[in-house]
Amino acid sequence: MEGVGWIMTIIIGALAGWIAEKIMKADHGLLTNIILGILGAVVLNFILGLIFGATWGGFIGQLIIAIIGASLLIWGYRAVRGRS
Repeated sequence: MEGVGWIMTIIIGALAGWIAEKIMKADHGLLTNIILGILGAVVLNFILGLIFGATWGGFIGQLIIAIIGASLLIWGYRAVRGRS
């Protein structure tokens, strides 16, 4: 995540993972929410960086990106798991 420290990254990851969990009607634990939120933010920041050359900064911007990214990760997991 850009522009925030490690502690704030964990807080944003946990909050984003929890919100994504509620949006996607999933059931995960706290650690999974943190990991989903952080990985979602990293993946979506990378994609936005490639497409637009920049991404949103600050707490709110990174929270929105992390929520969208975590939701995409949950959706992708369900799509792969459903095919097996």
